[in-house]
Amino acid sequence: MTNRQVLLIIATFVALTLGSFIWYIATWDSRKGGDQTTLIILPELLPPEAPALATGTKL
Repeated sequence: MTNRQVLLIIATFVALTLGSFIWYIATWDSRKGGDQTTLIILPELLPPEAPALATGTKL
């Protein structure tokens, strides 16, 4: 592969990624699912095998 072909492949990938992101934003419906509330419950006690960084203790 020549440098030109590699750059063309990279440019195509970037264009498709950017295009799909723009399509996602353009078709966004902020009112869809607005009635629903997402509740995330985090456990207060971690299992004993949790790493020290996850427990909030200083090393």
